Amino acid sequence: MSKEAFLIKRRKFLGTVLGTIAASSVGSSLPVPSMPQQNSSKAAAPSIIVFDVNETLIDIESIGPFFERIFGDPKVVREWFNQLILYSNAITLSGYYQTFFTLGQGVLEMLAKIHGVAVTPKDIEELRDSMRNMPAHKDSAEGLRLLKEAGFRLATLTNSPLEKNGGPLERAGLGQFIEREFSVDTVRRFKPAPQVYHLVAEMLDVAPSSICLVAAHTWDTVGAQSVGFFAGLVARSGNAPLPVKGLPQPQAVAPDLPGVAKQLITLWR
Repeated sequence: MSKEAFLIKRRKFLGTVLGTIAASSVGSSLPVPSMPQQNSSKAAAPSIIVFDVNETLIDIESIGPFFERIFGDPKVVREWFNQLILYSNAITLSGYYQTFFTLGQGVLEMLAKIHGVAVTPKDIEELRDSMRNMPAHKDSAEGLRLLKEAGFRLATLTNSPLEKNGGPLERAGLGQFIEREFSVDTVRRFKPAPQVYHLVAEMLDVAPSSICLVAAHTWDTVGAQSVGFFAGLVARSGNAPLPVKGLPQPQAVAPDLPGVAKQLITLWR
């Protein structure tokens, strides 16, 4: 084979490989659209508010005493949660999947080794139980009530798996406000994978622009906006908007859920 023929064959081979990698990186037949141009006017107003659950509606700081007992510092709950989000994204990008609860237990064991402390099988099960039973933030019910009374349909989208006999949302006393509950477990990819947000729009049988995602995490609002959702950010302690040019910004930002709710009502009702 001549050198020229070899180079042509090599280019064709690399083109095939790169095309395969690009297709597999999406991980689904669902397309990932370009950044939509959103219009916040009442004519284009979303009618459905979809809420993140962990930290947005329920309080992860409530399990601080568990981490204080094991690590001597309740603030380790933040390190644990940040690592949990990091590895949920890592396994999604790598093509793997484990439930949020199982991954949370593994991250606990990893941090115990890093910090040089011991955890028992009982501790690991206690964390799983705590993740399933975190209480609602004190302002969550009021924010949900305001939006429901304003005529919005309310749903949730969580990284946690749903449970047949009522999940964390019901145990936190917020289930009465919610029409539908969705979990990443259905598509076996964690937020902010675009397939997760597409799932919600498809199951509700609406266009993405009919939905506003409300979350306490900017990585979640950016993910939702990338497929055409609107967004509201509950900037709870440790969270804030990401002021980077070229990235979508939420339509509403406030330190608590009633504050975000009032802004959304002013915008679209």
